[in-house]
Amino acid sequence: MKPHRIFAMLACSSILPMTALTAQQASFVYRLGKDTVAVEQFTRTASRLTGEVLSRSGPTVVRVEYDVAVGADGKTTAVTYKLFGSDGKAVRGRPTEMRYTIKGDSATRVVVWPDSTPTRTLGAVGAVPFASPSYGMLELAFQAMRRGSMTTGSFPLLGVGVGATLATAALTTAGGDTIRQPGGVVYLVDREGRLQKYDGSSTTGKLVATRGAGGLNLASLASRMTPMGVLSTRGMARGHFQTPQPGGVIMVDYGRPLVRDRTVWGGLLIPLDTIWRLGANEATHFATARDIAFGDVTVPAGLYTLFLYNAKSGPLLVVNKQIGQWGTIYDQTKDVVRIPLTMAAAPEHVEEFTITVRQSAPSRGALEIAWGVQTASAAFTVK
Repeated sequence: MKPHRIFAMLACSSILPMTALTAQQASFVYRLGKDTVAVEQFTRTASRLTGEVLSRSGPTVVRVEYDVAVGADGKTTAVTYKLFGSDGKAVRGRPTEMRYTIKGDSATRVVVWPDSTPTRTLGAVGAVPFASPSYGMLELAFQAMRRGSMTTGSFPLLGVGVGATLATAALTTAGGDTIRQPGGVVYLVDREGRLQKYDGSSTTGKLVATRGAGGLNLASLASRMTPMGVLSTRGMARGHFQTPQPGGVIMVDYGRPLVRDRTVWGGLLIPLDTIWRLGANEATHFATARDIAFGDVTVPAGLYTLFLYNAKSGPLLVVNKQIGQWGTIYDQTKDVVRIPLTMAAAPEHVEEFTITVRQSAPSRGALEIAWGVQTASAAFTVK
């Protein structure tokens, strides 16, 4: 789904005025660069929150309709979710309906499967509804923070998962209209606690969305949406070099995110003065069967992970001895070496992040990193 098609539907509307909480309609279009990942819209009254979120970020398009009952004190008293695909049929491996009933500090959850309806009671003090990526539903948490002049809050999430406990959202006010969540999410919220903007650009997810008017035909949008599938495929770079002993093999296993019309080097994707996972998802792993010399620095034969530190003075390739971790897990104390990279313009735009082990001589080569309109490289000699 191209975002301009959805924005065209929103162009004639404006953000709702800041008034006391009465019936209101709103929508959010969640974008990953140029691509629309999800669409949410809802109607809010003093006693009810009803809406739908349409998401295509996984292997299928999923629609989630929700109906939330809200007490006079602004707290959630009941939630019902209905889940189905773009064709209106049940989604394989997902329940068709979930219901929460809140009494006191507990929530009773009923999960409706084709062949069973298991029930579980969960701790739910101050719980609010949330079916990712329906961040507009978190207005109930934002409004609770506004009412109580809270600087921090931890809210159990009444979601569409079936785990033994509820996930929680830890929120912190950051002055003015800003509320933050660990991991880099920033919410811009008006004085009534209504979400105006979701900004996940500092997270690994990179989603962003701005409030718009309601009135979208999500059934029609769903019929035209296609699943995004795996957002970042896995790639392998390999090189074989002649050395005094056989087996001069070098391999790099890495994730391959797309640019999607975003800024890369020194921009949104690889900001300055930050450590980056050099790919996506699992950490990028680097294996060499022989010692490798990058100038005066030698990396012994072995298995490592690679990161990139994008210093203002120039990017550095970080070789780290921790292995087997997710890409966001980085322990600087386990760095082996940091190697200066040489930047150059790419011959053409590189949409999918690419690492290449390039051979220039029988025992010499370069590790090349290409993304967007630039490449970074480090020459080496295999011993």
